[in-house]
Amino acid sequence: MASEAAHKYLVVEGPIGVGKTSLARRLAASLSAQLVLEQAAQNPFLERFYRNPRAGALPAQLYFLLQRAQQLAALKQADLFAPTRVADYLFEKDRLFARVTLDDAEYALYEQLYAKLDIQVPKPDLVVYLQAPVDVLHERILRRGVDYEQYIERQYLERLNEAYARFFHEFDGAPLLIVNAASIDPIANQRDYDELLAAIKRMTRGRLYYNPLRSRAI
Repeated sequence: MASEAAHKYLVVEGPIGVGKTSLARRLAASLSAQLVLEQAAQNPFLERFYRNPRAGALPAQLYFLLQRAQQLAALKQADLFAPTRVADYLFEKDRLFARVTLDDAEYALYEQLYAKLDIQVPKPDLVVYLQAPVDVLHERILRRGVDYEQYIERQYLERLNEAYARFFHEFDGAPLLIVNAASIDPIANQRDYDELLAAIKRMTRGRLYYNPLRSRAI
């Protein structure tokens, strides 16, 4: 079995509402790791985007691109003395969101800026991808009660969920643990958390699909 120190840079990913930030926080505490969180609340265009996606998509996406690039580049520069880190986002997801939210002309502008940034980000040695159906995501978003998130439309969640599924179907940038997060609660249920943490510690290569009562190689 891999030791706790095997994963120096662990990323938790998944669509909005799936619970990635809560899980990242708990993993960081368990592993005595530095927590790297996406600062979505700092994006001044995010509420505008959720209220009116066509009007707010481009400024919201460009803000996230610059914010994520700056934050992860700073981690890359500090890699020589890096502690164990747990992050709640993968940098590549920026393009995923851009393709979902921007029209063709906006996406072309986004790509021009992306190409000029010369972005250098650390490579994770494990990605935990949390999956859940749109109904589950929508219910969790409503339950957590963030004001501006109440404007999120179901159609947007459907497109986002599909984009995540396509992205991780082709993803080969790191070992990948795909977790069925619809029927587990690793935050409130200690057994769920312990079993998931054990699965994470075992992961060293390839990809695995993890269910709460069983896991199988794919």
